[in-house]
Amino acid sequence: MDISSSRKIRSISYAKYGYLFILPFFVVYAFFQVYPLFNTFYLSTQKSTTETGSVVLENVGLDNFRAILFGEGKSTDDAGNVIYKETRQAGAIKKDFFRVMGNTLILWFGNFIPQIIISLLLAAWFTDAYLKVKGKGFFKIVMYMPNIITAASVAALFVMLFSDSQLGAINSMIHNAGGETVPFVSGKDQSRVLIMIIQTWMWFGNTTIMLMSGIMGINPSLFEAANIDGASPNQQFFLITIPLLKPIMLYTMVTSMIGGLQMFDIPYLYNVGTSQNPFTETIAVFIYNHFHNIKPNYGYSASSSVVLFVITALLGSICFAVNRDKDNTPKAKRGAKALKNKLGGL
Repeated sequence: MDISSSRKIRSISYAKYGYLFILPFFVVYAFFQVYPLFNTFYLSTQKSTTETGSVVLENVGLDNFRAILFGEGKSTDDAGNVIYKETRQAGAIKKDFFRVMGNTLILWFGNFIPQIIISLLLAAWFTDAYLKVKGKGFFKIVMYMPNIITAASVAALFVMLFSDSQLGAINSMIHNAGGETVPFVSGKDQSRVLIMIIQTWMWFGNTTIMLMSGIMGINPSLFEAANIDGASPNQQFFLITIPLLKPIMLYTMVTSMIGGLQMFDIPYLYNVGTSQNPFTETIAVFIYNHFHNIKPNYGYSASSSVVLFVITALLGSICFAVNRDKDNTPKAKRGAKALKNKLGGL
C-alpha cells in the first residue's frame, strides 16, 4: 500500500459522529432551559397590560424589582418629573413577596432538618458492618417508594385524610371521640407542620440512599482501626463518619435548598377549593398565581423568579464557602505559586 494513502486513512477523524450523537441533548437543553431563562430576564423588565383579550408588554426597566423589593412605584412630582415613592399597589406586592418568601424558608427548614437527621441515622444503621440488619433491601425499597409517588396523588391523599370538615378521616375520628375538628388545612401551624411532614416523608428515602453511598465510600480500615483503639460507636460516628461525609452532606444541602426554595406542588395542591392558604403559599406559588391571573402580570412573576434565582445562587455560594476545606486551600495556593515560579525560571 502506498505510504501517502495509509497516512490519509490514519488521519480520518470520527469525532464528528460523537458530536452528532450528543447534539439532541444540547438542542433540547437550549430550547427548554436556556431560552426560558433569558426570556425570564427579559420579561422581568416588562409590564403586562390587557387590551381586548390580548396581553401587551411595555418596557419598564427595573420598576418591577423596585415594587417587589422596596414597595416603590413610579409617580410624578408637581413639576412633572418622574420619581419613585411608596405606593399602595407596590407596597402590597412587596408585602406579599416577603410573606411568601418567609413561608418558603420556614417550610424548607422545617422539613430539611428532620429529614437530614432521620436519613443520617438510618444510613449509619444500615451501613454498620457489625450490626446485622435483616431485610436491608426491603427497607430501602419501602423508604424510597414515597419519592416516586406523584405530588398530586400525595396532596390529594392528605387532603382527604386531614380535611377541615368532618368528611376528613382524622377529623371524623376526632369528632366521633367527642372532640372539636382541627383546621389541618386552613390553620397556620397545622397546615405548615403537615406540609413539612409530607415533604420529609417524600424525600427522606432519597437522602438516606445518598448518605448510604457516601458512608460506603469511606475506607473500612478506618473503622477497624478505631475499634482496635477502643473507640465507641458514637465516637466513630461523630469523629469519622460525619467529617468524611462532608462532600455528600454539602451536595444534599445544596440540592435540598434548591428544591425547597422552588417548592410548589404540595403547597399549591394541599388546599380545599381554589383559595390559597396564605400561611403555606410559597414563592413558586406566588409566581404561578401572578402568571395565571385573569389579568396576568408577567413582569412581577419574572422579576420574582430572577430574585429567587439570585437568592438561590447566594445561598449556594455561602454553603460552599462555609464548607470549604480550609486546610487544603493554603497548600493549593502554595503549590500554584511554586509551579508558577518554576515555570518562570525556565
